[in-house]
Amino acid sequence: MNINDLPEDAGIIICGHGSRAKISEEEFSLLATGLRARVPSLKVEYGFLEYSAPNIHMALDRLVAQGVKKIYAVPGMLFAATHAQNDIPSVLTTYQQKHEGLEIEYGRELGLHDEMISAFQMRILNALGYEHAPEVGELYDTMLVVVGRGTSVTSANAEVAKLTRTVCENLGFGWAETVYSGVTYPSVGRGLEMALKLGYKKIVVAPYFLFGGRLIDRIMGYVDKVASENPEVTFARADYLRDQTHVINTFMERINETILGQSAQGGQLSLMEDFTQRLARGEVDVHHHHAEFQPEAEHGHAEVEPVEIEHAGNEHHDHSHSHGTHSHDHSHGHSHDHSHGHSHAPYKHIGHPNGPRTMINENICCCFMRQFPQHIIDEEKAVKIELPGTPACKKS
Repeated sequence: MNINDLPEDAGIIICGHGSRAKISEEEFSLLATGLRARVPSLKVEYGFLEYSAPNIHMALDRLVAQGVKKIYAVPGMLFAATHAQNDIPSVLTTYQQKHEGLEIEYGRELGLHDEMISAFQMRILNALGYEHAPEVGELYDTMLVVVGRGTSVTSANAEVAKLTRTVCENLGFGWAETVYSGVTYPSVGRGLEMALKLGYKKIVVAPYFLFGGRLIDRIMGYVDKVASENPEVTFARADYLRDQTHVINTFMERINETILGQSAQGGQLSLMEDFTQRLARGEVDVHHHHAEFQPEAEHGHAEVEPVEIEHAGNEHHDHSHSHGTHSHDHSHGHSHDHSHGHSHAPYKHIGHPNGPRTMINENICCCFMRQFPQHIIDEEKAVKIELPGTPACKKS
């Protein structure tokens, strides 16, 4: 059985993180639209962990209301970092426990599927004015800079670096570098500064992102700034992925794998199996406090209403977290002052000279700011380098 043969009581949900940028929410919905176009009879919904509507609970409710009893969930995420590994399966598990007779299977992230690599390469080639891969040697004078999201999960960062090398060799660039917009290093600004020192006069910057939003705006702001300061270098800017044909192909593949029970890879556990086993061992401690969204009838848009979502496991416990640079108490009995809606795992290289500290003057996410020792904040703010960008989240 595959996605074309699903029974009437089966449905699909694509799970995303969510963003305060409306464009991200709108573009994420195109994934469901693309799947419905491929399989018109398909019951498919999408939902977010936070910030955007509908949230995952709402999307699951919609499927259940249609008589669905078997749900195949896939993360609408490029790599398996904390959200795909912990937050989404936690929400799915809790929901299933509260709905007797409902089964939920959870599939893989998009990863470095051949179709995703093809989607990314097409965006890069289009930015350079090519419809097809160039002849060998045509791009030897051009440098590729891939921008990844950046996370505290090393393996996810490594996948971006692997993607960079794969595309560099497939298309034949003269050189390639990987930079990150998130918590790891090198940061986009610092990475571009270093890349310029190699002397290439043609550089294509390619963000490996599914959707637009503040991060894409910030990345392109960096490129604009560096380009204006280095007029002798020609910069090309690749578009992000969105619902490109190869991306929809990948979702079809991931859903079919989930239906067939093949969501693990290379003998490894599937994301849900891995989560379940870690949960049973008491190793899962989910701090993603999801913001529920309720539609505002008069204005037709969603309004934030932060509430605590009960996670599977560890529902009632007190614990204090010390991240080396700050500490705060969480009483899961349940009162929180996390108006920003989320938190990030501590990152041991938070003070790396080419990492997140280079973005302190841009009002980066408060969850990362809490991890910086005060002396690093003071040092970076003293520099007062004006770089483009907008706050990643509201201050709590």
